[in-house]
Amino acid sequence: MPETLEEVETWVGKIRKEYPKLAGPFMVWLRRVEEKGALDTKTKELISVALSVATQCKWCIALHTKNALEAGSTKDELMEACFVACLFRGGPACMYAQLVMNCVDECKETT
Repeated sequence: MPETLEEVETWVGKIRKEYPKLAGPFMVWLRRVEEKGALDTKTKELISVALSVATQCKWCIALHTKNALEAGSTKDELMEACFVACLFRGGPACMYAQLVMNCVDECKETT
């Protein structure tokens, strides 16, 4: 997953540079939505992981799994969020849950 995270950073940097009027407001909105509010950061990241699995976005899975771990989420919490996504999306989403598990294991290896 490190290369997937690098792809996210590269892409975001590129669109921010080449399309600042479009990407800039989106990035501000993204930060505002993700900051602590009625829900804490950990909860928001767990929701983001579940949605990433349900929408089958490997880049989102890598980014939000890393963020969820940094916010204090456990492997069991992450996998439970994945199973909630599977309820809504079915078997294909369940297959994407393996990316979360792999990312958790890889992140633990680098810390």
